[in-house]
This record gives sequence, structure tokens and C-alpha cells, in this order.
Amino acid sequence: MQGQNQQQAYDRGITIFSPDGRLYQVEYAREAVKRGTASIGVRTEDGVVLVVDKRTRSPLLEGSSVEKLHKVDDHVGAASAGHVADARKLVDHARQQSQVERVRYDEPIGVRTLTKEVTDHIQQYTQVGGARPFGVALLVAGISDGEPRLFETDPSGTSNEWKAVAIGSDRSVIQEYLEDEYETDLSLDEGVDLALRALNEGRDDELSAEGVGVATVDADSELFRELQTEETAEYLEDLE
Repeated sequence: MQGQNQQQAYDRGITIFSPDGRLYQVEYAREAVKRGTASIGVRTEDGVVLVVDKRTRSPLLEGSSVEKLHKVDDHVGAASAGHVADARKLVDHARQQSQVERVRYDEPIGVRTLTKEVTDHIQQYTQVGGARPFGVALLVAGISDGEPRLFETDPSGTSNEWKAVAIGSDRSVIQEYLEDEYETDLSLDEGVDLALRALNEGRDDELSAEGVGVATVDADSELFRELQTEETAEYLEDLE
């Protein structure tokens, strides 16, 4: 009982470390990410693919209103897992930083630079009293100097670059599938197929075009594009 009381004391403030060096509020934020529906990123030779699970709580809910995919700049997009409102705030911050870069230097912001700006912003909320960490993780995908890049952000304010990665619920199952099936010479279409198959691994029911969001950032055009429902349906038909 005493140990439980001590833990409750340490998790009341974000600025308090436990004796074993843990920040409980950050760990709780990671749990919020795990409870969010899955998002997947796959980097290919031709660009980057983002696939998100947009399953809805009710058949009366419009799937298009579920915010899981976000355009940050012409050449950068993001997918989220966790609290949607927190994701929206981080995406707004990323958009502002992208525009600052264009105004100041007259060039698009680098994907790594943008990710660092976002994670620096996240990290501030892990050491300020009276605030809480962002309960969301992002996949930041884009093109820098003609090269596809894919980064993951964490509620602690750290980032990692990946070839293929999953965040949200069923991450371990999806990530294991990606590790087994990923190949470095995938085309963009093959990347979409791989991400959809990986998402299907973590679900009990069948995928539907309305319940899945797909976006790509093509290396040639360097443009972020979210696929229409009809295009997603064609990929799912090929998957079957």
C-alpha cells in the first residue's frame, strides 16, 4: 500500500521523477497512444505511404470527419495515433514551422528539421508544471532533396527514422508483419499493398474502403496526396 501511495505521489506532477528515473505522466501518454487506432508508414524507393485505421464508433458517423491523416506542407504529411485533438495541435505547429521556413528561406522545410521542431515542442510539455504531455504519436512522411523520409514522434519528445513502422493499437503484431515482409526495393503501389496487409493483420474484421485512410508522398512530384475512397477500394480488391 505504501509503494502504491508513493507512485501516486510521483505521478501527480510531470516535473517529478520517480526514484527509478521514470516520468509517469509520459508513460501514461504512451498508453493513450496504444489505445488509439493504428497508423502505418512505409518508405519505398518511389516515396512514402501512410495508412490509417479510421474505424468509427457508429454507422451513423461520417468517416470523412475522422482526422487521422494531415497535410502539413505540399511535400510532407502526417498520420496520428492517440488523442485526435492533441494531434491537431501538433500538426498546426508543424504547419506554422513549415510556413516560417518558406518565408525565411524561400524553400521547403526538411522532413528531419520539421520533425525536430515538433519533438522539441513536445519535449517542453514534459518538464513544465501545470501542463501535461501530448497523448499522441505522429508519423511524419515526406521528401527531402528527392529522398523519401519517414519519422516517428513519441510523447517523450524523441524521434526515430524508420523504413516501415506502426503506431497505435496492435503495434507489436503489425510491426512484426512489417519486419517479415518489408523489402527495400518496393514501389509506391507495393508499399500501399504492404501497409494494407499489415493493417489487416491487426484486425478481426475485414478492411473497408470507408474505414481506411491512405495517403502518399511521391518522390517525383514531391506532393502529398490523400487517396479517394474509390482508389482505396481498388487496392483492397487487389488485396483480396
